[in-house]
Amino acid sequence: MPSENIQWFPGHMAKTRRMISENLKNVDVVIEILDARIPASSRNPEITKLIENKPSLIILNKASLADPTQNKLWQEYYSSESSECILVDCLSGEGLSKILPAIKTLLKDKLEKYESKGMSGRRLFAMVLGIPNVGKSTLINKLSGTKKAKAENRPGVTRDKQWVSTGIGVDLLDMPGMLWPKFEDRTVGENLALTGAVKDDILDIEYLAMVYCNRMKNLYPRMFAERYKLGDAEALADIEDYELLCLIGKKRGFLISGGEINTERTADMLLDEFRAAKLGRVTLDRAN
Repeated sequence: MPSENIQWFPGHMAKTRRMISENLKNVDVVIEILDARIPASSRNPEITKLIENKPSLIILNKASLADPTQNKLWQEYYSSESSECILVDCLSGEGLSKILPAIKTLLKDKLEKYESKGMSGRRLFAMVLGIPNVGKSTLINKLSGTKKAKAENRPGVTRDKQWVSTGIGVDLLDMPGMLWPKFEDRTVGENLALTGAVKDDILDIEYLAMVYCNRMKNLYPRMFAERYKLGDAEALADIEDYELLCLIGKKRGFLISGGEINTERTADMLLDEFRAAKLGRVTLDRAN
């Protein structure tokens, strides 16, 4: 079983916090990227405090992996006077064309002042923020048409800031991904672990798979039952999480000597399939 709290806060993340504070004055707008599958859990409360009243564009990335109904509800939730919120899939490029219009809406007053001074067309500057592995580097590479930002499917790859030009008239300041020192809500830590925002090797993979089974049997019982041939979806609520893990392992034929179920292999498979959206479009944080 895991320790009381799931934590992963390497030293370079404290450095990132300082860099954000020091560089906010150099940008017009903040682009904060969230994971659409966990729109609440992937929002770093430290970032919210640091950016204060700076106009912010919230991007719900990986939207094609998330529940469409929840996508709309979260988009409405995060849209406000000082924030615009759009749905994007950085890998496919879907929704990227909405970024510039959203920034222009946020900076309407500033752009009108520029125009009145004969400075229309002036380049804008945006800081790109988010937790590790949320898709910041992929977004930057798509907008710049190059591979200037390191993009890998593991957290903690970007370690320093860099400016990147794009073809949409906005220069992007790429910052390292940043978590926060303490997750007050255990569910938040678990959701971050499920989506790969914290390194797998610091967690008990079987425990995490049981957490996943629990989420699915409560949120998407029919989808879960169909994918793993578990029978009556309504009956899943009465099955213990470890029992479910073993049942899925048995159905998949993940057996070791003596007919014992290989729960570690089953756990790996479940997490891989969730992250690849093999189950279907799933959102772990609910907007209502």
